[in-house]
Amino acid sequence: MRIVIAEDTAILRAGLVALLEDEGHAVVAAVADGDALRVVVREHRPDVVISDIRMPPTHTDEGLRAVVELRAADPELRVLIFSQYVETQYASRLLAHNSAGVGYLLKERVLDVKDFTDALDRVAAGGTALDPEVVGQLMGASATRMSIEALSPREREVLGLMAEGRSNGAIATRLFVSERAVEKHVANIFTKLALPVSAADHRRVLAVLRYLGV
Repeated sequence: MRIVIAEDTAILRAGLVALLEDEGHAVVAAVADGDALRVVVREHRPDVVISDIRMPPTHTDEGLRAVVELRAADPELRVLIFSQYVETQYASRLLAHNSAGVGYLLKERVLDVKDFTDALDRVAAGGTALDPEVVGQLMGASATRMSIEALSPREREVLGLMAEGRSNGAIATRLFVSERAVEKHVANIFTKLALPVSAADHRRVLAVLRYLGV
């Protein structure tokens, strides 16, 4: 198959090229950043893209964002994310509409070259290859989003003010309601976010972390 690689670590990029060419594939381009990935995919129209997530210039999520854009333009493009990190926001978008021909493997969990090449073959054939750790984190992120969405508009407003570090009294003053009303909203937030009373955990902090997606 014809493959494009996007990987900013030079040694790993060269290793992937050598591995895939030894397997009989043609690596038509190997680049080190998301902008170059966009260019070479449009130029070469590869069968599969293998991309890392964190690449220059910011080393955050450039590779995954580029892949999401390329898949949006060409839903038939086969993509294998190969990274150290699980990035749930863009990974969810990548898988949301059509998971056919999408893979997501974690570098440190690929212990055998054959596991990697088998996953690549499945993706190229229109299948899916997802590391269980990726699936678990995506499911957790989905559950968190669903629980936040279950909050009423007023409860989300209260939680947003909690995230600013405001006390119940300050929230009551800001919203022109009684402190007792705020206490009721906070109790509802804890219930909907499944945060039971615990001596070991501070529910207010946990609720804010959920809100912030941390």
